[in-house]
Amino acid sequence: MTDKAYNVLFLCTGNSARSILAEALMNRMGEGRFRAYSAGSFPKGNVHPQALALLEELGFETQGLRSKSWDELSQPGAPTFDFIFTVCDNAAGETCPIWPGKPMSAHWGIDDPAAVEGPGQRESFERALHFLSNGISLFLALPHDSIDEMAMEQKLKEIGRAEGSTARTESAE
Repeated sequence: MTDKAYNVLFLCTGNSARSILAEALMNRMGEGRFRAYSAGSFPKGNVHPQALALLEELGFETQGLRSKSWDELSQPGAPTFDFIFTVCDNAAGETCPIWPGKPMSAHWGIDDPAAVEGPGQRESFERALHFLSNGISLFLALPHDSIDEMAMEQKLKEIGRAEGSTARTESAE
C-alpha cells in the first residue's frame, strides 16, 4: 500500500447541497488518504442552510465549505483530481471542463434534497447524506493502489447504481 493521497471532486449544478454533503463526508471518511472538493456548473453562491445545519449537528467540519464554480478548480494551480463524481443528473449531462491528469469519473446521482420545501426537507437531506455515505464507504473499501483501471471503472459505475441512486430507476444497461 502506498501513502498516496487521492483528490476527489464532487460536481453538481448548484454546488449547494449534494456535492457539499459529499465533500464533507469524503474529507471525514477518507481520513487524510482522500481530499475532497466540490463545485458546480452554475453555483448558487451559497451553501443550503439545511446542509450546513445537518453537517454541524453531526460534528462535521463546515468551515471552508462554499458554493463555487467548477471553473475555479479547472485553473492552473488547482489540484489535479484522481476521481470526479457527478451527484446530480443535470451535471452528469453537461459538458465539463477538461480536467488535467485524466481522472476517473462516474455518475452517482442522488435526488436533490433542496428540491423538497417545508415538512420533509430535513428528512430529504438526511436521506441524501445516508446514500452518499453508503456510496463513499463502498468507494473507500476498493483497493485503490492495486486495482486495474478497467476494474475500477466498473466498480465506480456499480456504486453509481447503489441504493438511493437515481440510476436505479433507469433501465439496466
